[in-house]
Amino acid sequence: MHWRLPTRIAFRFCVVYFGLFCLAFAQITFVFTGVLSQWLPDRAVLWQMLALEPVTGWVGRTVFGVDSPLTESGSGDQAAIWVLIFWLLAVAVVATAIWSVLDRRRAAYPRLAAWFTTFLRLCLGGQMLFYGFAKVIPTQMPTPPLSSLLEPFGNLSPMAVLWLQVGSSHPYEIALGAVEVVAGLLLFWPRTALLGALLSVVGTGQIFLLNMTYDVPVKILSFHLLVISVILVAPHVRRLADVLVLQRQADPFIPADLFSSARRNRIAVAVQLALGVWVAAGCVAINVAGWYEYGDGRTKPELYGIWSVTEFTVGGDVRPPLTTDEMRWQRVVFDHPGVVTHQRMDGELVDEPATQTGDVLTVGTTTLAIDRQGPDRLRLDGKMDGKPVTIELQRQPLDDFTLRSRGFHWVQETPYFG
Repeated sequence: MHWRLPTRIAFRFCVVYFGLFCLAFAQITFVFTGVLSQWLPDRAVLWQMLALEPVTGWVGRTVFGVDSPLTESGSGDQAAIWVLIFWLLAVAVVATAIWSVLDRRRAAYPRLAAWFTTFLRLCLGGQMLFYGFAKVIPTQMPTPPLSSLLEPFGNLSPMAVLWLQVGSSHPYEIALGAVEVVAGLLLFWPRTALLGALLSVVGTGQIFLLNMTYDVPVKILSFHLLVISVILVAPHVRRLADVLVLQRQADPFIPADLFSSARRNRIAVAVQLALGVWVAAGCVAINVAGWYEYGDGRTKPELYGIWSVTEFTVGGDVRPPLTTDEMRWQRVVFDHPGVVTHQRMDGELVDEPATQTGDVLTVGTTTLAIDRQGPDRLRLDGKMDGKPVTIELQRQPLDDFTLRSRGFHWVQETPYFG
């Protein structure tokens, strides 16, 4: 077997760069902690990237003139991560050059290619399962929060539009996730790995496109997952073209074995399958916990709903509903435990920490006594900004919002845009 020089150089670069990327990027290794991952603190999850912070910090300050510490914001496109990618690229280029000089007589790397391919597809398979189960058990894009029903569409970010659109249809979200789960499971078995990689090219291609067009801060990871998918498919392109395009018989693909012993190779396959089951179980556990913590299965507040302010009294004086009134509330939203959202008269939605103990509601620094005047009527009494206030509220039926009430129709005489 003899590889051409560009192929050998490209292979060496990919081994170094993608090997380092998969080991350094926290989320890729995170899924392999399995069912234990849901109990790991955030900083334990980010241990590799935190360990590299002295290096990436120095590179950021020296090369780019920026100080960009890694934060636990949930964004995968932080400046610190872009600096990390630059550093990995630089290391890979230098390492590839040294490797190419020292090993210039080597004609091919069949055994190393087998190990590297296995490593890549396990890393890719873990990510496909991670994202897939987050949609099959709809926690990545949960049902839109009640406050989003009050937010003008023009105020939403492109990412919020995407999240709310997908979260508004759980069947659609589950279908998207099912494709990713199938791709991930197929990647853990060598015999079905090519089919899994093909599905991953489609899946990660769509994810990367959405991240780019809706400004979702997972562009770095999704791009790398797409490239890894392409790398896994690349050795089969000619055979796929023979069958799918040229309509002719393709020769079987016989990859190099991981070990020289048949028994060890069988054990290696069993380990990969067991690892796939372990990762899948971990992803299910994480998302089931998320479903009950912040998804639709969460415990809803006692006063759950959107409440319209029918009367707002300050010091005995009724405040008319003027958009210029900075003190009066327009609506109050009870959706997630520990948070109350109130809407000001100018339409601004304000989230404040809140606790309810019996018939006493504390919103920020304001303490209000709750007087239930019916299942859908409420009165709050207390002090706001040092002034006595009385707030009369009426629960607004959620079916008043077309997004919640429109439903599905087989027969439509005209398109309905609300």
